[in-house]
Amino acid sequence: MLTYSVVGMGAIGGFYGGCLAHAGRTVRFLSHSDCEYVLQHGLQVDSCDGSFTLPHIEAYVKPAEIPESDVVIVGLKSVKNHDVLPELLRPLITDRTVVILIQNGIGLEEDLQQLFPGLKIIAGLAFICSAKVGPGHINHQCYGSINLGNYSCPDDRFHEILMDLQDAGIQVGEVPYLEARWKKAVWNMPFNGMTVALNTSTDKLLKNPATRQLIYDQMMEVIGAANALGVEALTSEFADKMMQMTDEMVPYSPSMKLDFDFHRPMEIEYLYTRPIAEAKKVGFEMPKLAMLEAELRFIESFNTGGAR
Repeated sequence: MLTYSVVGMGAIGGFYGGCLAHAGRTVRFLSHSDCEYVLQHGLQVDSCDGSFTLPHIEAYVKPAEIPESDVVIVGLKSVKNHDVLPELLRPLITDRTVVILIQNGIGLEEDLQQLFPGLKIIAGLAFICSAKVGPGHINHQCYGSINLGNYSCPDDRFHEILMDLQDAGIQVGEVPYLEARWKKAVWNMPFNGMTVALNTSTDKLLKNPATRQLIYDQMMEVIGAANALGVEALTSEFADKMMQMTDEMVPYSPSMKLDFDFHRPMEIEYLYTRPIAEAKKVGFEMPKLAMLEAELRFIESFNTGGAR
């Protein structure tokens, strides 16, 4: 049976790591702020699919203290990828280690592979409404599936991990790597930035005819960029599906909106700057999303560390 280490016990790492541990897998959590609390009180996951408590979990403050694991799940925000993440991963990586990056954006795996050339990497694309609401406390509101895209992992190990997640009760699918990344961007690029720029939530964006049309136009820019980069499977039907899915979900503040609300750095680089640049390399422009990126850069210049 595979063993797991989870870097980041937040809304993503806490939920998926918690599901694996609840199913009897060996899971070690790397946690700074929550470590002492969860060692005493455990991890609570309130979920629309059935809540559970893990009274006894393995949690560590330092990565060097964690026993060797087969799979490392990264649930950290991508703003930490250039400085913090390499130092956290270095003690955890062996010749056999597979890293699953459950992060938002484009270009994440390419940059990590440059830092660790022999590393086996899988992209994890979570479709989930989940939030950390307190120490050792995850609130999973709806959805919860995850797509895996194989970037540089041997096929046999990739499918072993896929089956292990399925056996743990996680709804998981296999999607071609580039398609997986751009599929997630179809929802992430419009909704994350627009909820920040207009200081609102997903439901209000879709109830207003003007912003509803703008969201759809932005989705079509993402799909156009993906098509230009060779992802032929993405069509307007997927945008329609994402609009319907968001209509049906509970009012939601995406991760970037929460970062904005709590004056934390926003994931602008991988969510906007990188995909816009990648599309431009092949001659495709994303004008509406480029404007949104500029607005987010302006907002962040005033928001991080202080009030807007």
